Amino acid sequence: MALVLAFGLVLLISVSLSGLAARTILSTALMFLVAGALIGQGGLGLVDIPSNSAFVTVLADLALFTVLFTDGQRAGLPDLKQGWRLSGRALGLAMPLTMIGIAVPTHFLTGLDWTTSFLIGAILSPTDPVFASAIVGRTDVPMRLRRLLNVESGLNDGLALPFVLIFLATAANRDTDFLTIGIELAAGLALGVVIPAVVVLAWRLRIFTAEPRLQALGPLAIAVMLYATCHLTHANPYLAAFAAGSTIATLDRVAAEHFEHFGDLLSEITKFAALLVFGALITPERISHLSVGDWAVAIIAILLVRPAAMMLSLLRTPLPARERSVAAWFGPKGFASVVYGLLVLQAGIPAGEHVFDLVAITIALSIVLHSSTDVPVAKALSVEPPDGLPTGQPERPVRE
Repeated sequence: MALVLAFGLVLLISVSLSGLAARTILSTALMFLVAGALIGQGGLGLVDIPSNSAFVTVLADLALFTVLFTDGQRAGLPDLKQGWRLSGRALGLAMPLTMIGIAVPTHFLTGLDWTTSFLIGAILSPTDPVFASAIVGRTDVPMRLRRLLNVESGLNDGLALPFVLIFLATAANRDTDFLTIGIELAAGLALGVVIPAVVVLAWRLRIFTAEPRLQALGPLAIAVMLYATCHLTHANPYLAAFAAGSTIATLDRVAAEHFEHFGDLLSEITKFAALLVFGALITPERISHLSVGDWAVAIIAILLVRPAAMMLSLLRTPLPARERSVAAWFGPKGFASVVYGLLVLQAGIPAGEHVFDLVAITIALSIVLHSSTDVPVAKALSVEPPDGLPTGQPERPVRE
């Protein structure tokens, strides 16, 4: 109950300060991370959450699935076609470069073997747009930039998983079944298209009509069925989530629009809950043994590798230099890396604790830097804050 009480209290504070956060460097994501650290064993000791518990894994997995499903509904097939050249470069070039760019300094600075170093590179290669919401989630930011970051982050989570599984199996001295991994990827993509497509086409029959107040629950029902089906069949749930959201947006724009507000709230709730729990896992005991080389890897991954990889991949594209720089900077590490780090802990490889702790500090550092710089960067793009935000000042009458 202490965890529930803390979540309710921080949620109330973050909602009350959300208007201020939308205009300044104050970050609601960072508030939940810090609150988790305060109530965890590294702070007041109010909650004790083992990092290898099923609760942590399921919560992070559910948060990632919810975020990807919601983001997918902002990227229908027409949007994907329009932005595929930029997104394809980010996925096909920047992502592998990021993986290699993290693995090499990891090997030389931490002393980990090449397999484990590439495992860390694979874990930290996905990006997460939820910690840069002022860029991705605002309609007044250029569409091509939002589409690039949204599609990249929506697809790279699932694409990174095969590499994580391959390097994890190698580190654990297990045989890697490439066929099984390929089938899981294909199955996730297929389920993400087929299940929502069948439901949406069925909705076109006259017998199926939903009350306006319940229409937002239709996509939610699809998401619940898809999540369960993926885990029952071992299909890749992250590709499935984004593909399902995109399929709904393509075939039934009205349903996607009805779900949008509810979906945003749902993804925010799961995101904040996961951040609170993740913050509780980051204790002084977990990070006190990390060397200078470990911290250097985290800094290099965020400040050097991602920006360099993205800038290289976007060379000779029509994207303006300023937007190219923004895309290069906003490569935050988020829930996918949390989930994959937890997979390493559960696999029991020799360097599992070291890998998780290194991943954890990189994610925490990324949250601090990216979630607190999205608003200043948006202002640098000459983007004004959305209208209607509370200012805390009484409104003055307008003279005619």
